[in-house]
Amino acid sequence: MRIHAIQTGFVKIKRAQVEGHGHGLARRLAIFTDRNWTEWLPTYAWAIEHKEGVIVVDTGQGAHLLETGASYHPFARWDVVFRIDREEEIGPQLRALGIGPRDVKKVVLTHLHMDHDGGLAHFQNSEILVASGELRTASGWAGRIRGYLPHRWPSWFDPTALELAAEPFGPFARSRRLTHAGDIVAVATPGHTADHASVLVRQEDGTTHFLAGDTSYNERLMLAGRVDGVSAHEGISCATLDSIRVFAQVHPTVYLPTHDPQSAVRLANRQLVGLS
Repeated sequence: MRIHAIQTGFVKIKRAQVEGHGHGLARRLAIFTDRNWTEWLPTYAWAIEHKEGVIVVDTGQGAHLLETGASYHPFARWDVVFRIDREEEIGPQLRALGIGPRDVKKVVLTHLHMDHDGGLAHFQNSEILVASGELRTASGWAGRIRGYLPHRWPSWFDPTALELAAEPFGPFARSRRLTHAGDIVAVATPGHTADHASVLVRQEDGTTHFLAGDTSYNERLMLAGRVDGVSAHEGISCATLDSIRVFAQVHPTVYLPTHDPQSAVRLANRQLVGLS
């Protein structure tokens, strides 16, 4: 299977979001008071060429996110900055790879934050899967208060529930096969959001590509067990990061979070997680 890293523009966020400061509510509020910004970080989406059809994981940013400064939500207004041109959206980039809209059989959303669902408009012909709990959290006015952008979802958006069964996959308590062959699997990785999921792609040589969404903002933080500033429950996030490390100790793993500047390099070089 071939995996494409598709960079859909850049984002800047507060450093206290990348690596949380303090604990509890103070850790989450620190994002709003932090004056230190990251450099421009990539926002990756992923396209998996599989014999059963192309599977896209997350849809990246959309040019409409440049309008978030008009939002009344304090996070969208003051704590995130996007940079993307329309030709950098996932649809045009897939077409440049020779992948048309009808080639994409499934779109799996790790979660529904604005830089992961921003390219939904390009996938009207695909089955879109998202955890039902995540959809409930993100929907309506309550979702907007929580910082989601449900009012910018396409009018036709009606995703299939990604129900993860109580079937352990390695150290992950819940999972679901996404292909009949069982070589692409969604696993529960709660933390960044309560119903966050990741997608594991198992190659024939035994390597697993771990499409991690926002389980951490880079590999270093995952290895150090450092929780971000967004996660509501620090203990749950720590347990997820522990599970990823346990998995990587047993299975050769290429770890690919959405905003890690090294993710595309690791994918190209098949660079495995280094555990001491």
